[in-house]
Amino acid sequence: MSTHFVPMTPALEDYLTRHSTRRDALLAELAAETAQLGEVQVMQIAELQGSLMSLLTGAIAAVRAIEIGTFTGYSAICIARALPAHGKLLCCDVSDEWTSIARRYFAKAGVAHKIDLRIGPALDTLRALPVEPLFDIGFIDADKVNQRNYYEEVLLRLRSGGLLLIDNVLREGRVLDASLHDPALSAVRACNDAVAADPRVEVAMLPIADGLTVIRKR
Repeated sequence: MSTHFVPMTPALEDYLTRHSTRRDALLAELAAETAQLGEVQVMQIAELQGSLMSLLTGAIAAVRAIEIGTFTGYSAICIARALPAHGKLLCCDVSDEWTSIARRYFAKAGVAHKIDLRIGPALDTLRALPVEPLFDIGFIDADKVNQRNYYEEVLLRLRSGGLLLIDNVLREGRVLDASLHDPALSAVRACNDAVAADPRVEVAMLPIADGLTVIRKR
């Protein structure tokens, strides 16, 4: 057994969450509504992850942010709340249905004025932006086949010293199973390898939820 990691249990995960940022009634309400969508609820980030994302956004005094994959809005609210009053978060998603829930909660959270939600393929949205340092922080949590493409396009538009977070980098631990080769899993492995070897960045892959890579652009 590793001496560097404590095996995670549901009880220990709850302990970690309870001893992180205080639980939030609005986000709990959003999580409960998202749970009613059925199996797709797994696309919502974990509560502890949301706390970390808010902390990192505030820690670097981010003003401009981008999110690839908004779903029902939990992660966007975590980021937007940590931005200053004049801060802006560009959200990219393809679903009017799921983001209609997000829009309601953006208003409830009082962050709708900070958020520019664009519906359509994220790569199209990204490639229409100027190639210049537009963002202080980014979050990628969309279709995994394009994860490397999202990484490259966001990194081009991230300022030096900015942070980029990539979700689901462990795929429930399946990244280690060499017998599995579905397109999404193969794409995640390839992106993980590319990011770890990229001289443009510093990287820490964290065992939070389904794995979260934290990247700092040099």
